Amino acid sequence: MSTPCALINKVLPFSCVDGPGSRLAIFFQGCNLRCQSCHNPYTIRTCNDCGHCVAACPSQALSLSGNKVAWRAASCEQCDACLTRCPRRSTPMARRYDVEQLLAETRRYAPFIHGLTASGGEATLQLPFLIAFFRAVKQAADLARLSCLVDSNGLLDEAGWEALSPWFDGAMIDLKAWDPARHKALTGRDNDRIKTSIRWLAARGKLAELRLLVIPGRSDHLEHAAALADFALSLGEPPPIRLNAFHAHGVRGAAAGWPAARERDIEALADALSRRGLNQIIRPALYL
Repeated sequence: MSTPCALINKVLPFSCVDGPGSRLAIFFQGCNLRCQSCHNPYTIRTCNDCGHCVAACPSQALSLSGNKVAWRAASCEQCDACLTRCPRRSTPMARRYDVEQLLAETRRYAPFIHGLTASGGEATLQLPFLIAFFRAVKQAADLARLSCLVDSNGLLDEAGWEALSPWFDGAMIDLKAWDPARHKALTGRDNDRIKTSIRWLAARGKLAELRLLVIPGRSDHLEHAAALADFALSLGEPPPIRLNAFHAHGVRGAAAGWPAARERDIEALADALSRRGLNQIIRPALYL
């Protein structure tokens, strides 16, 4: 049986915004949403080796080899010229890891972190690898103490969550809008399956956070605060709700011109939810 591999955009050794404590954050390449507000738009699509980026690289870190784009990390100056040239808004710098390679990377930082977060892109699109990697972490005597979380869009089906369930500690799920039509306008997909995932995870104690992105004039959480609160309260023990403030850093396309969320926008939603019985509300640490 072949060892599963995953296409990884980057591994961030120390993150304090991808779950509790200091965490190693693994950004998987590829996503099944097309969020206009995405802060990591180059993690959405995968490289198709068209080669448009090669000539754009000023440090000659890219080349075409056997009709495949090859990236030499040692020569790369991280100028991102390749990203701006790519017709797919993808990256040629993603690399494939097998489980042992990612375990070795984890061990480099294990003494200094509290856990791992699989993010993206959408990590659950590469589910066989994610299961194999988290299982290996949980079965390793020197790594088993690390919590394994997934920062997910929630589109994984119940069978997928069931398969992952023995090996992960929880998921942080993004709900970009309450109304299905509004969600589809913002992301390209409605949110029915996402709500199903939230219910499934909550029923099994695996919903680490419910995350709401506040986009002034675009998201509808405040408009539907009553329904949103009823939904959260119906989950049993209401999960922590993290309010994220939209900003245009890294965003491409029309959304780059959208206004940033300010403290007043966050507080309006926080107040509306708390008045309806939700008490675990996490506000942004800063506003950009």
